Amino acid sequence: MAAASEQWWEKELAGCSFADTRLRQRLRKLIERMCGAIGASLPLACQDWAGTKAAYRFFSNERVGEDQILAGHFQSTRERFAAAPGTILVLQDTTEFTYQRERSAAIGITCQRAPKFP
Repeated sequence: MAAASEQWWEKELAGCSFADTRLRQRLRKLIERMCGAIGASLPLACQDWAGTKAAYRFFSNERVGEDQILAGHFQSTRERFAAAPGTILVLQDTTEFTYQRERSAAIGITCQRAPKFP
């Protein structure tokens, strides 16, 4: 992974607080793996059974909570907002498309002729 990406993740996770430093190290390792597989399932992002099992153990650990995982991100977000000049727009789009066709090549927009524009 590139040095710039590592620095960004380190800063993003700096505000995370866990009772055990091993949990923080596990979170960092999970973030690095997920970064390389955005939107992928946990088994796909972890690449092997050992990594997947470790991820599931991390998320089911009673000493790990959503607030601890997101604490660093929230802190970094507050810092970015405070440092930004002017108005900040927060946009969200959770639209998902599922294209299921017998012929996958038929997915998309097709035109018989080019549309005419005035």
